[in-house]
Amino acid sequence: MAEKHFFEQREFSRSYLIPYLKQNILNFEQQKILEVGCGEAGFLDILAELDIDAVGLELEESRVEIARQKNPLLNIQVGDITDREILNFLGKNYDLIIMRDVIEHIPDRQAAFTSMNKLLKVNGYLYITFPPRFSGFAGHQQNGKTLLSFVPFLHLFPEFLLRLLQKVFRERPEVIQAVIQNYKIGLTIHSFNKFFRKSGFRLVKRDLFLSRPIYKIRFGVPALKIPNIPILREFLASGCECLLFKVKEENPD
Repeated sequence: MAEKHFFEQREFSRSYLIPYLKQNILNFEQQKILEVGCGEAGFLDILAELDIDAVGLELEESRVEIARQKNPLLNIQVGDITDREILNFLGKNYDLIIMRDVIEHIPDRQAAFTSMNKLLKVNGYLYITFPPRFSGFAGHQQNGKTLLSFVPFLHLFPEFLLRLLQKVFRERPEVIQAVIQNYKIGLTIHSFNKFFRKSGFRLVKRDLFLSRPIYKIRFGVPALKIPNIPILREFLASGCECLLFKVKEENPD
């Protein structure tokens, strides 16, 4: 499965993410890039082929080991973006930070945004994606092995009912626990807007997807955008994609 993620990341980077960044960021090839939550580092592997200066940060050591096996030359650090010490070895001079489907798993989002603000140069960019808290599969139930993995909005069920369904369908306990946790700390689009504005960023571009671009690789389904309609977007958008621009330094502690 982990190797599958590596090749999926490579394909998504080549077919969608790199063209997107080239279209929206001037002189993209000259940017110094940090990917937060790089996983198996398929994106970094593509950047290396393009001779682009990039660093990866990943919390799970097992995923970093796989990335290093695939390409030992990649610069990947094990660490937590909310840890203040992370600034000491990552430096503070990046032109672009990439964070794909990570922010929704971080309870202390203010600490994450503070770190990313400090890591970025003024006029730097932050590309960030996440599934809105109330969207159909924001609980990540698709990681299950039973029929429950196909049930949309499962994370909105009461906890006692989820525990019962786990026993009835014999789903792995860790999957249901993750569904519960993902709902508890999930991120709405409305809340995200408050976080990035408070943290010194300005919105450059936002797209909301009924069908996300990654679905074309996973399921053969083309990307489909939806209008930015408050309230409805929180339930209908399977993914929120934003490109942010750093306009000021984070206030010192």
